[in-house]
Amino acid sequence: MNANHATFQKARQFLLDHRTDYDGAVKGFEWPRFDDFNWALDYFDGFAKNNDATALWIVEEDGREEKRSFAQMSSRSSQAANWLRGLGVQRGDRVLLMLGNERPLWEIMLACFKLGAVVIPATTLLVHDDLLDRFDRGRVKHVIAGAEHAGKFARIAGGYTRIAVGKPVDGWTAYDDAAKAPEAFTPDGPTKATDPLLLYFTSGTTSKPKLVLHSHQSYPVGSLSTMYWIGLQPGDVHLNISSPGWAKHAWSCFFAPWNAQACIFIFNYARFKAEALLGVLERCGVTVMCAPPTVWRLLIQADLTKARVKLRELIGAGEPLNPEVIEQVQAAWGITIRDGFGQTETTCQIGNSPGQKVVNGSMGRPMPGYEVVLLNADDQPADEGEVCLSLSPRPVGLMIGYEDDAEKTADVTRAGHYHTGDVAQRDASGYITYVGRADDVFKSSDYRISPFELESVLIEHEAVAEAAIVPSPDPVRLCVPKAFVVLVGGREPSAELARDILAYCRDRLAPYKRIRRIEFAELPKTISGKIRRVELRKGEADRRQAGEKGELEFFEEDLG
Repeated sequence: MNANHATFQKARQFLLDHRTDYDGAVKGFEWPRFDDFNWALDYFDGFAKNNDATALWIVEEDGREEKRSFAQMSSRSSQAANWLRGLGVQRGDRVLLMLGNERPLWEIMLACFKLGAVVIPATTLLVHDDLLDRFDRGRVKHVIAGAEHAGKFARIAGGYTRIAVGKPVDGWTAYDDAAKAPEAFTPDGPTKATDPLLLYFTSGTTSKPKLVLHSHQSYPVGSLSTMYWIGLQPGDVHLNISSPGWAKHAWSCFFAPWNAQACIFIFNYARFKAEALLGVLERCGVTVMCAPPTVWRLLIQADLTKARVKLRELIGAGEPLNPEVIEQVQAAWGITIRDGFGQTETTCQIGNSPGQKVVNGSMGRPMPGYEVVLLNADDQPADEGEVCLSLSPRPVGLMIGYEDDAEKTADVTRAGHYHTGDVAQRDASGYITYVGRADDVFKSSDYRISPFELESVLIEHEAVAEAAIVPSPDPVRLCVPKAFVVLVGGREPSAELARDILAYCRDRLAPYKRIRRIEFAELPKTISGKIRRVELRKGEADRRQAGEKGELEFFEEDLG
């Protein structure tokens, strides 16, 4: 065991020992800080040696399964690293990785980390223009993609390395050949902890994707906060429903579970079916599950009481969870879904950790290692304001910065704080409740409106599956809250249903928060599944200016 392994292990063990002692964890935790550090070599290989515990367990929809131990993942990734080096992949090179949730994804991630190459995770949903942007701004030198996606690169010229995982592809090198490489890997030198490791393109809910650069320290070490929030323990079977290409996949399908020495569990399906997922949870003994709000909303439409699950921890992430969802799962399983907050730019900053009181609607308290401050428009502390992180000292889990955008990096790290762009409230006990993106919060008749608060009430209605609130321009009130609503299966849009939903919300919201317009429509989303309210806002403003009204759009005054 080298010194870096021991230092990392000490910090990890401290958090495991204080898993339900939030106050002790926050008070006593200190980020391990390194000069040289390579998580794959210094930590993963260290505990994986001769370790036959299951590291990765993949279950397919048709029942096929694949398991790999920590020892196997260590040796296989070393083979892949040797093989990639033979193909010209060098320290600092940018490698675009477009794979689904399949074993080579984890092998190649580890291999690139060992080499010191920079991984650009890419969702398989990307189209030609998305890929061109990544090649241009990400300076891609090597591509590793599933064979079924190789055609997406046909119109992208250049001398980049092309590696296909799966069936042979003309002009591409087959990843299967990596199995012939030697298992003993020797790095070409030390890795600086501040060297780049991951380059993420954000999902772009409000603008063109930003390039978020993380180091060998920021995500691997920073993910100790995520491990603590989730409540992972050695030997857990952890399912996180997330697609490769997004930061949450690295959070909970890579670093956090393996930091805890838990098993990463994957269930691959073509189309989500609540009953199928519940069956897998029961049969495979999953102990910890993290899922986005969309999945939780679909799950509660099934009869959860019939599933004999072994779950201990339930997590929601991606967007804030509505209280109605939390209450229904609690009633069925006796487990409270614990919400949390973080960004591509960070690891988990705020969360409801195990064993702590969960305040209804709150996303929790600051995680160990993060000092969270709410700042008003003048960058002064306030009970409600922008969620910011103190940079004295700088938290390890914060990104290096935005690639090739020093101005943007300087702006979000101004005045001694990192600014998230999200607005929240803090109560007297230190619990923080999400209000919304700074760009999403709006005023109506001079009252401040939080879309999330109104959306939480909307989805409590039995007919509403999903909802988004945006400002609708109004000549008297400046604007009024308008709801875009997706209905549950079996319900059809109508004026009568619109009247019922508006009346339901009127009885549960203060008069100034009253939803006055409703439209039944699909919600535009990013390819990572987040609602693009910016698109809804613009469309609504354009239609009001043009005096147009949709067939499935209803105004309160027209419903009687």
